[in-house]
Amino acid sequence: MKGLFKSKPRTPADIVRQTRDLFLYADRSNSLPDLRESKREEKMAELSKNIRDMKSILYGNSEAEPVAEACAQLTQEFFREDTLRLLITCLPKLNLETRKDATQLVANLQRQQVNSRLIASDYLEANLDLMDVLMEGFENTDLALHYGAMFRECIRHQIVAKYVLESEHVKKFFDYIQLPNFDIAADAAATFKELLTRHKSTVAEFLTKNEDWFFADYNSKLLESSNYITRRQAIKLLGDILLDRSNSAVMTRYVSSRDNLRILMNLLRESSKSIQIEAFHVFKLFAANQNKPSDIVNILVANKSKLLRLLADLKPDKEDERFEADKSQVLKEIAALEPRDLA
Repeated sequence: MKGLFKSKPRTPADIVRQTRDLFLYADRSNSLPDLRESKREEKMAELSKNIRDMKSILYGNSEAEPVAEACAQLTQEFFREDTLRLLITCLPKLNLETRKDATQLVANLQRQQVNSRLIASDYLEANLDLMDVLMEGFENTDLALHYGAMFRECIRHQIVAKYVLESEHVKKFFDYIQLPNFDIAADAAATFKELLTRHKSTVAEFLTKNEDWFFADYNSKLLESSNYITRRQAIKLLGDILLDRSNSAVMTRYVSSRDNLRILMNLLRESSKSIQIEAFHVFKLFAANQNKPSDIVNILVANKSKLLRLLADLKPDKEDERFEADKSQVLKEIAALEPRDLA
């Protein structure tokens, strides 16, 4: 007889709804002091299991691949109401393993399409303030890596990246990248890179509007940082930004600045070969500019012999024909320069 009363298997939508109820419970459980500890633990264990189950539906497991229909059902229900907001709010109350599961769950949901639409993007467009909450997470040592990973996945959507770039948040990255906790600083640097390289047209628009303060901060806080890793990452990212065709107008203005040239020349003299090589990739843009302002020409002429000597000795660890060809061209450009009267 027992077989007649087996409970119906839960659908993906059921799991999401139950999870939402458990999040609401977790959110207010601290304000219910009379609640038995055993009851609270039981509910939190159930919440952890549900998050694990949702992760299995989306990623599959050792026994089965994910099923498209189940993934679509789960995604639709998850974004139908404020489940993502509840998950982000309740993350501090979850144990470490469940936080990791929740982070992977959020990452996967950003990519799930329902009827050819990324509904995570639609949801986030209507709830952009969630990025403010995730951003604050960088300042919490215990949660920074989880919130950082979620933040990075959310800025895969252009509308979200645009919101972050147009907010004051972008300025905070200059500080987060230099936090004393190495893992959090590295995570912030990875997020900053994603923000400045993924959505080409949005980034070009942002840099065009904000290049004065942005590059002033970039130079003083990152390229002139006392931290070697910060300088190395920053010069590599700067090369990626300026060499991107979408940013050609910004690049042209960047290489017309004597302050920028001074910083690049200092980086070329670093003892670290990897910084020197990355600095060369930006410095070659100054040399290749066919419309160099007079003050740029005169700085290069004044330092001509030092530059020719330094660049002649510069060699990457592995043979690189493209590098050698670029270097040969730069040496030729600099050798041919003559002093110019300032207008």
